[in-house]
Amino acid sequence: MFQKIKVVCVCLLMAGGVQFSSAAVPEGFTPLFNGKNLEGWWGLKTENPAKWMALPESELKAKQEKSLADIKKHWSVKNGMLINDGKGLFLTTLKQYGDFELRLEYLTTARADSGVYLRGIPQVQIWDYTDPAKFKLGSKKGSGGLWNNSKGAPGKDPLVKADKPFGQWNTLRIIMVGERVSVLLNGKLVVNHARMENYFNRKMPVPKMGPIQLQTHGGKIAWRNIYIREISGDEANKILAKKVWQNGECLFDGKDLSKWQGAVNALEILPDGSIRWRNRKKGTMFTKKEYSDFAVHFEFKVPPGGNNGLAIRYPGKGDTAYTGMCELQILDNDAPKYNKPGKALDKRQYHGSIYGVVAAHRGFLHPQGEWNFQIVTVKGSRITVELNGTVLVDADIAGMTQTMGKKKHKGMTRTKGFFGLAGHSDPVSFRNIYIKEIK
Repeated sequence: MFQKIKVVCVCLLMAGGVQFSSAAVPEGFTPLFNGKNLEGWWGLKTENPAKWMALPESELKAKQEKSLADIKKHWSVKNGMLINDGKGLFLTTLKQYGDFELRLEYLTTARADSGVYLRGIPQVQIWDYTDPAKFKLGSKKGSGGLWNNSKGAPGKDPLVKADKPFGQWNTLRIIMVGERVSVLLNGKLVVNHARMENYFNRKMPVPKMGPIQLQTHGGKIAWRNIYIREISGDEANKILAKKVWQNGECLFDGKDLSKWQGAVNALEILPDGSIRWRNRKKGTMFTKKEYSDFAVHFEFKVPPGGNNGLAIRYPGKGDTAYTGMCELQILDNDAPKYNKPGKALDKRQYHGSIYGVVAAHRGFLHPQGEWNFQIVTVKGSRITVELNGTVLVDADIAGMTQTMGKKKHKGMTRTKGFFGLAGHSDPVSFRNIYIKEIK
């Protein structure tokens, strides 16, 4: 039976005819494969993007050019299809992508194993769901999962088995915003907004930008109708907001600040439904209600060099960074004034950092002038900060101390307090602020 299936699939991969004609390019999408040749692609194995991206431009170009001999040996174009013989380097886009929607079709053979790397990180899994030799690895659960996530992590195994029988084309639709990935296989949701782990260093986030790679891993596979659509910052924010809880309490509805106290007069409500700190105004505006464990999500926009903060479990008076559990940085840390020789920021001042305590990963703010989407979760002594779909901080601060500045941090062990916005004289804007208590 296996031989029959294998023969049929291989024949299909080599066949011509209407079955392999290209579909119309979906609106807003760009073809990654022109149906004629391998223009726009090079070859790469499973390699840490942080290393090869750091190569000098001349060395990277030489690496790319050298790979083409292997690509030409194992990849071919026939009847509008990309065909791989199961060997060689992985086909890799020259262009790098941030947030995107990727659509493609693939046709594979029995016992084949493949996948799609996102920003150079493995992988959305493609394999033979009938192969008993790989049942222990999860093959019987089907394709589409983020197979290189840790055992038990969301997304590692597909939610449903959606593979089509051998000899039929499968359709993948992948949406990636930050580290968050959703996968539809043949129209069925198999991964729902799961965090993709960085296989090369799980303590580091997935790169902000990177290539799409088509993996080859021992079996013939054909690809066609490969299209990508880059997702803007505003659309990314809407995707992220739609995926979080919907039953939280709205702290600001775009009309009034009745749920807040403190430095309320230091902010102005704008016609677009956002609030903005008045220029050169300081202070802390904080909720009328206290919270213990909670999650809050919101959008914010910083002016060039803008500085602000989030007060966590604030007692209602004093400097938020010292009297409350902590202050989380809201900062345009890429501004020139923060990167002058000899005056560079402490890493614990980067955006998203637990000020003076834990440094956040840097480089995930949207371009200057755009709105950003952030989620902060506080559970006991653990704080998680997720910016634009990427986790910047996930730390338990129990037993930690603040070592930056001369003041003593007296409030770090607080278990309850107000949530607030700490103004530092810059016109930073906020909108769509929601909070949810965690019981």
